[in-house]
Amino acid sequence: MQTSHNSQIAYLAGGCFWGMEELVRQIPGVLDTEVGYTGGNTPDATYEVVRTGRSGHAESLKITFDTGKLSYRHLLFEFFRMHNPTTRNQQGNDVGTQYRSAIFYVDETQKKMAEEVIRTVDASGEWQARVVTEVVPFGTFYQAEEYHQKYLRKHPHGYTCHFVRRLNLGEF
Repeated sequence: MQTSHNSQIAYLAGGCFWGMEELVRQIPGVLDTEVGYTGGNTPDATYEVVRTGRSGHAESLKITFDTGKLSYRHLLFEFFRMHNPTTRNQQGNDVGTQYRSAIFYVDETQKKMAEEVIRTVDASGEWQARVVTEVVPFGTFYQAEEYHQKYLRKHPHGYTCHFVRRLNLGEF
């Protein structure tokens, strides 16, 4: 999904959106991040509904990035370094389907790239188990409440289970 001739949007989920957002926004070429909910069938998703684990939605990140400075492929490799893609429905202390690892692709190009990167990450042997990240079509993104946006910027000592791992995942 092109937003202009130099930018693209990606939708990723890898546990609590606060920690993901804080790390993703620091990647050179990322123009904007927004936390929200996607992947479920519950309309007008809110935190109160998603946190129950019954909405089908995942805490997700909408990422707008400059394709002249950051490729979708490179963004995905960074994604696989900042969360554990081998744990189903869990990151750190956060457990439930709302914390699953997922790539929500907007077109066939993103889908193919996601599948290719997953194969590369699996083949790298850097993770002790197979990648369980879902690759699913994007539907609707519901922006999270304002107090969740840029949360760790507002609360620098707030909870996060995310960190960038030094993994040899191959060439980006």
